Amino acid sequence: MGLKKYRPVTPTLRHTLLPDYAELTRSRPLRALTEPKRRSGGRDNYGHVSQRWISGGHKRRYRLIDFRRDKDGVPARVASIEYDPNRSARIALLNYFDGERRYIVAPDGLRVGELVQSGPDAEIKAGNCLPLRNIPLGTNVHNVELHPGRNARVARSAGSYCQLMAREGDRATLRLPSGEMRMFHVNCRAVVGQVGNLDHENVSIGKAGRNRWKGCAPSVRGVAMNPVDHPMGGGEGKSSGGRHPCSPWGKITKGLKTRKRKLSDSLILRRRKK
Repeated sequence: MGLKKYRPVTPTLRHTLLPDYAELTRSRPLRALTEPKRRSGGRDNYGHVSQRWISGGHKRRYRLIDFRRDKDGVPARVASIEYDPNRSARIALLNYFDGERRYIVAPDGLRVGELVQSGPDAEIKAGNCLPLRNIPLGTNVHNVELHPGRNARVARSAGSYCQLMAREGDRATLRLPSGEMRMFHVNCRAVVGQVGNLDHENVSIGKAGRNRWKGCAPSVRGVAMNPVDHPMGGGEGKSSGGRHPCSPWGKITKGLKTRKRKLSDSLILRRRKK
């Protein structure tokens, strides 16, 4: 895949960089593997705004992705690479040899017609899913489970991957995309390779309207408000706030540590910020 640059016939197109979608092989999703995705508009069950700056957006259907990859020993052929509006990565439609069809997050380099497989005996190649105990050290993986048997939680966005650094006893050490070093159980499953759509980080949307299509409304700075609306509002002329950055309700927003002590803290060997 690559990025497409436009002739600057309008001011909007001057800095626009969008994917060329050359790798996609199917325009519409398989209806049986989708479900409705309803919008809240940032409102709670009382109709009150509980999350600001959410409004509008294009209608979507949610694609049901197989994050568990528990169909062991049954090969599957890649039928298509598709666009998913709900995530930054591309998705791949798998046709299993027993007739079942599932969507997975498409790894980098996966092509239509290739065979992928899940299970401890699967080959070490992009798209195959194995437990961490069966993956060689130094291998890049994605879609990693935090707990054995539960859906993959780690490294699912475009271009992300973890590296398997060490294995001792029933624990494996992975370096996460953030740089954090963390231990996982060796029975946790992971998919070999790196998530595709690597150029996603280089996309330039070009205009504010494209964010509105995504359901993102403009966000107003606190210092641009009046004192009645925000603690950082008001001031003679242009003011930079005059106090530590905070939310409209006075909660500190920058630098305040919010993570409470968790049992999983013992599994983190090195924090991402250290």
